[in-house]
Order: sequence, then C-alpha cells, then structure tokens
Amino acid sequence: MISASPSMAIDMDIAAPRSGARPAGHAGPIQTTEFLAHGRIRLALHQLRPASQPDAHPLLLLHGLGESHAAHPAFTHEGWPGAVHALDFTGHGQSSIPAGGGYSCEVLMGDVDIALAHLGPATVCGRGLGAYIALLIAGGRPELVLGALLLDGPGMAGTCSASTPYIPLVDTTQPAPPDPFAIAELATDARPPEYASHFARLATRHSPLPHPIAICSRERPPWLRAVADLLDCPSLTPTDAMHTFATASRHATTP
Repeated sequence: MISASPSMAIDMDIAAPRSGARPAGHAGPIQTTEFLAHGRIRLALHQLRPASQPDAHPLLLLHGLGESHAAHPAFTHEGWPGAVHALDFTGHGQSSIPAGGGYSCEVLMGDVDIALAHLGPATVCGRGLGAYIALLIAGGRPELVLGALLLDGPGMAGTCSASTPYIPLVDTTQPAPPDPFAIAELATDARPPEYASHFARLATRHSPLPHPIAICSRERPPWLRAVADLLDCPSLTPTDAMHTFATASRHATTP
C-alpha cells in the first residue's frame, strides 16, 4: 500500500473562476485548474466539467505517455453524472518537470494518490500509460477507487526485456513538456505480469465493488494479459463500464 503525503498542499491558482461564470461568447462549461503539491512537484488537476448530479462521485482521467489532460476523447467522460477531472502527470502538461528525470510508474501512482486524497472516492479512467497507473492505484487505494477503466493509448506496453536499457539516449534539447526524460524512462518501464497481477488481486480483494477493474482495450501487453487471465473478465465497451461504475455508491464499505 502507499501512503498519502501528510504535507499535501493545495495551490489555489485557479485557471477560471469556480463560480462557473462564462466569458462572453463561451458556450461550453468553464474548465478550472488547481495545483496540488506532491513533494516538490506541482501537479495540475483540471476540472473539465462540474457534476450534473450532486450526489454522483467524480471521474478522474489519466492520460497516456507524452500526453496531457487535453488528450482525452469525449467518449471517456461523456454522460458521466459526477464532476470530471483530469490530472497532468509529473513532467506532462502543466505539472512540474523535475531536473534530471527519475520517473517511474510508482511515482505517477503517487501523483494519483495525491489527487484522490483531494477529490475523495472516484472512478479512474486511464489511457495507455494511464491505464497501468489506474491498475496500480486501484490496488493501492481500493477504498478510494470506485472502479478503474483501462483503455488503449500511448505507453500501454512498457517493457520486460532485460536487453532494453533502462534509460535510452535522451535528447535534452527537445522542448518540454512532455519531459524527454519521462518519455525515455516510462517507455522502457518494466511491468512484470506478476507485479500487475498482485495489484489486480489487491483491488478485487479489498474494493467495495465486486468487479473493480474493467479492461476496455484491444492492446494486450503481457502485464494486461496476466490481469485479464486472473480476473477472467470479458472485454467491455467503455460505455458499459462507465455506466456500471457511475452507479457505484461512494459510501460503499469494503466487505
């Protein structure tokens, strides 16, 4: 299990007013951004849409490798009754870029832990790299994750190959974000199937939901095949999975 930082702070640097006021000519909902502290990293947490039903729990979107909160297709959150939030991982989007790299999926799992400590119980929906992080946080924080959707996207596979160097040659002249160190280190992140299965097992044993993991991807790298075999679950459409998790009670208790 992982621990939330007791020093988590909220930077009320809001990109748009929380009152929901719209500038002249703006037809859609106002997006707001607030910044959370993860150690020395400043994480950007964006609210894409407020809740349409006051008692509905939020949805937290996790992007793929090299992406940001702006990369999520509409179908990943369309019709969700609660507030929709999207996190920029460390080194991506509007979040901080650490000097000299040092990325791992566990660091990004900590990013999500900080976001959940702020939002409370939520469903998480991850693309590619974000799908793997969604699995990890579902096992690490089963009491806070009301379902995890795993979708196709950049950075899904990682690598388990011992012949692949951990840090390939990094071109530090490339503009950032995304941080070129993040691309190099996370694209070659080792994801042993047994390790992924362990987090899936934690999620299924301790989640308040009977089926907390929904696999909605066509790509099946070894770690995801191991999870699918363990759970013995059929592939679901994102729409079906979203409907199931949207009706989950945020006040559910672990059996």
